[in-house]
Amino acid sequence: MKLLRVLVLVALPLYCLAGSGCLLLEEAINKAIDSQVSIDEYQNFLQPFTYGLETKEAIAELKQCFLQQSDETLSNFALMMNEIYNSYWCALF
Repeated sequence: MKLLRVLVLVALPLYCLAGSGCLLLEEAINKAIDSQVSIDEYQNFLQPFTYGLETKEAIAELKQCFLQQSDETLSNFALMMNEIYNSYWCALF
């Protein structure tokens, strides 16, 4: 859960900085909310950014949090991310 907080706090300014043009960050979020992507696939995708067993376990917990959500919740999360991309505050960058 701590990783989720860190991810959100770090990712939001990066989204605004990169707009929706940061493909790696967008793909990481899209894979996190995609219920067809397994925990192992997600960990493999983020392998270059994984430092140690604790980080790998945190990534697995993050993905598990998304896997436990309903399709409606995941859809709303994706919608929220699009709203962030198109927000007034991100447009300033």
